[in-house]
Amino acid sequence: MANVADTKLYDILGVPPGASDNELKKAYRKLAKEYHPDKNPNAGDKFKEISFAYEVLSNPEKRELYDRYGEQGLREGSGGGSGMDDIFSHIFGGGLFNFMGGQSRSRNGRRRGEDMMHPLKVSLEDLYNGKTTKLQLSKNVLCSACNGQGGKAGAVQKCNACRGRGVRIMIRQLAPGMVQQMQSVCSDCNGEGEVINEKDRCKKCEGKKVIKEVKILEVHVDKGMKHGQRITFSGEADQAPGVEPGDIVLLLQEKENEVFQRDGNDLHMTHKIGLVEALCGFQFTFKHLDGRQIVVKYPPGKVIEPGCVRVVRGEGMPQYRNPFEKGDLYIKFDVQFPENNWISPEKLSELEDLLPARPEFPNVIGDAEEVDLQEFDTTRGSGGGQRREAYNDSSDEESSHHGPGVQCAHQ
Repeated sequence: MANVADTKLYDILGVPPGASDNELKKAYRKLAKEYHPDKNPNAGDKFKEISFAYEVLSNPEKRELYDRYGEQGLREGSGGGSGMDDIFSHIFGGGLFNFMGGQSRSRNGRRRGEDMMHPLKVSLEDLYNGKTTKLQLSKNVLCSACNGQGGKAGAVQKCNACRGRGVRIMIRQLAPGMVQQMQSVCSDCNGEGEVINEKDRCKKCEGKKVIKEVKILEVHVDKGMKHGQRITFSGEADQAPGVEPGDIVLLLQEKENEVFQRDGNDLHMTHKIGLVEALCGFQFTFKHLDGRQIVVKYPPGKVIEPGCVRVVRGEGMPQYRNPFEKGDLYIKFDVQFPENNWISPEKLSELEDLLPARPEFPNVIGDAEEVDLQEFDTTRGSGGGQRREAYNDSSDEESSHHGPGVQCAHQ
C-alpha cells in the first residue's frame, strides 16, 4: 500500500492504489484518448502526466518502489539521474524537460556557451617569421546597468507558456506505454524561459540582458605554425546569464605565395635557367621569406636536366616551438631552350664539335620511307583524331565497338 502522501500517480490515472494491471490499462487508455494532443491540443502537460504515471505503475519494480518509498524511492532506484529528477519536478510541481535528456551542465552547475570560430588569414612570411597582430571582434557581454538581469529586481517572470523551460514539448502515443516526444522553441519567450514586462525592462539592453561590445585581441602567430592550426582564447566568447562563456578560436588560413609552396617544414620553388646555364654552371639570387638575399651557385661541368630538383639544406620553414631547426628548400629547374635558328649554320657546326658525339645513323635494311617531323599545336588536337571521328560513324555498330578509334581510347 502506498503512503498517503505518495498517491499522486494513482490519482492522475483515477484508480485506487491497489488497482490491478487491467484496471491501470483501462484507465490509461480512457484518459489518453481524452487528453491526446491530437484531440485536445491544450492538454499537452496533462497527457505527459498520464503517460508518466502509467509508465511507472505498469512496471512492477518501479511500482513497488513507489508504493514503498514514494517519490524518493523512485529517485534512488533510478540512480538519481537528472532525467528522473526533472520528471518528478514536473509531476510534483516542476517540468518534464529532461524526461528524454536535457542540456548538459558543467560541474559548477553552469551551462557552457558555444565557441566562436574566426578565420585568420596569414601570409607564408608571417608563418616563417612569426607575427603579433591585433584582431577586433564584436561579442555579447552582460549588461552592466542591470547586471545581466534584463530589468529591475522582480521584473523577470517565468514564462507561463513553457513553464520556464524555453521549449514546448508535444507527446504522441505510439503504443500503450510508448510515446514519442517532439519539442520546439517557445515562441512566447523565444526560448529564454523568462519574460519581462516592457515597462520594467532595462533601458540599456532593452531586456536582452547582454549588450554588444568590441573586443580587441592580441594574437601571437608563432614561427612554424601551419595552415589549419588553431589559436584559442579561453572564456572570451559571448557571455550570457548563468552560462560559462566558451572560447574564441582563430583558425589560421595560409595565403598563397608567388614564389614558395610549403610542404610540412620544407619549401619548394621553381627557377628558370637557360641552356648555357644548364650545361656550363650558373649563379642566381632570390629573396627569402625573411628578406635575406640568398645566392645559389652551381659549378661548371655539372649538368642540370630539365625538370630536375636540387636541395638547399636548412633553408626551409622553422619548426613550430623549435624555430632554430629548419626544413629544407627544394628547387625545381625549368630549362629554357633557345628559339629556332638562333645560331648560324657555321657556328652550329662548331657547337656540335664541342658537344658529346651524336649516335651513328642506323643502317636501314630493306625498303624505308622518309617522313617530315612537323610542329604540333596541342591546343587544336590531332588531325588524325578528327579523321577517326568522321570514320567512326555512330550508325555503324560494328566499327563503334571494334574500330581503331575505340582501341586507341583504351591504350
